[in-house]
Amino acid sequence: MKSHYDLVIIGGGMVGASLVCALLPVAKKFSLTIALIEQQPIPTQEGQPFQPSYDARSTALAYGVKSFYQATGVWDRLQEHLTPIEHIHVSDKGRFGVTRLHAKDEGVSALGYVVENHWLGQVLLDHIQQDKQGCVDLICPASVKAVSPSSELTQLKVEHQQAEYDVTAELVILADGGRSGLRQALGIHFNEQSYYQHALVANISVDRPHQGIAYERFTERGPMALLPSETLNGEVRCGLVWTLPDEEIGALLSLTDAEFLAELQQTFGYRAGRFTRVGQRYHYPLKLTLAEEQVRSGLVVLGNAAHALHPIAGQGYNLALRGVTDLAENIIVSRQQGISIGDLSRLHAYEQQRRLDQQRTIMFSDRTMRLFSNANPLLGLGRSIGLQAMDLSPMAKTLFARSAMGLDSPALKHP
Repeated sequence: MKSHYDLVIIGGGMVGASLVCALLPVAKKFSLTIALIEQQPIPTQEGQPFQPSYDARSTALAYGVKSFYQATGVWDRLQEHLTPIEHIHVSDKGRFGVTRLHAKDEGVSALGYVVENHWLGQVLLDHIQQDKQGCVDLICPASVKAVSPSSELTQLKVEHQQAEYDVTAELVILADGGRSGLRQALGIHFNEQSYYQHALVANISVDRPHQGIAYERFTERGPMALLPSETLNGEVRCGLVWTLPDEEIGALLSLTDAEFLAELQQTFGYRAGRFTRVGQRYHYPLKLTLAEEQVRSGLVVLGNAAHALHPIAGQGYNLALRGVTDLAENIIVSRQQGISIGDLSRLHAYEQQRRLDQQRTIMFSDRTMRLFSNANPLLGLGRSIGLQAMDLSPMAKTLFARSAMGLDSPALKHP
């Protein structure tokens, strides 16, 4: 571990590791020294074989993410275990409105991709460990005990291998998740709004091929998403995200697997086939959170530490990656101009750019959730008319599809 780095990223999850990968192609050119600090142990063996898990949690990647990961050099390996979303089917249970999107109609190979989180993490960390430029130190397991930003250099106290180190950096990134203790210690306040809902997440086996179809189904109990996943040991899998009122989550968790599958089948219907198996059921409360400050001199709050959305539109990680893209560009331009990468005026420019995207994405996610969670029959009729009208309008579907695919946002400019 060095006593000084240009950039210290706290959190080696998908967001923090993606930022390192975004900067690796130019790190040598701009003499960037980077430390990635992760609290959990990370295997250091490069290229270890991937062991898929039936119960693995997954993430839906927007189609536009492909260009980002191509630019970072990880796409070819990543796609070994990606499931393309070739069709999206949106419906409102008990009503006539339906919208269908097809990749072929939009002139793309896929509308998005589903990836198991631990595969994405393994690919990113392997890529970092294989870098031979000597620009990145992967420090784990280690924890950051204190961060003290200043107008000059940010001070950190890092505990690693039972010793404490003083480290300085031009710029520190908090990418340590929605429960960031460092965010709290720094007095960075955030707005939080409970939806009084839980997300129940599980993998489901079905009795027929999923054909690359992702379902978004709105029900009287809450929206449901069923995402196509990689077939494992001959079982066709789909990833379920079921939004439920707080008071109902306990009852569903207490059901046997057979009872749960029957309840799910009754609520979702049979358009995806017959559900034959359910894996481990995870759940977490749903809140809308947004950090009031996302930059200070020498400091950026990134990913879930900066914002968390309702999963209804599947945009949380994609919004975070757009933040990664903008921040990487900001760091590169600062370096080109000979300005400190922790310069507050430069970081304010980044924050202003991100706030517009965050507000737009949060507003879309929040309004969609409220519209489709309202039991008012007039609103229900309006939803059906709106879904049906979109299905009949190629232009409306294309605009919706491009937004969902992330094609209205720029990709990484500096490969």
